[in-house]
Amino acid sequence: MRLDIYRRAEHDGNFSYLAVPESRNIPNEAINTDWEMEARAVEVEDDADRIEDYDIEHLNEQIAEKGYAVTALH
Repeated sequence: MRLDIYRRAEHDGNFSYLAVPESRNIPNEAINTDWEMEARAVEVEDDADRIEDYDIEHLNEQIAEKGYAVTALH
């Protein structure tokens, strides 16, 4: 699958990431946050459960539930 990746600044120079299936808009519940484009059309295996570079876990589960996936909160 191909995903567009967005990022937003957090504290201490860290970032949170949002993955949206390619060509879809950021869903309304996430649009009120200052997301900036990080990467377009990132190729990810269809059965991937995580994207380590962006600290996104439960990728397919999140996309199925919400239409997007976000960085895990620690």
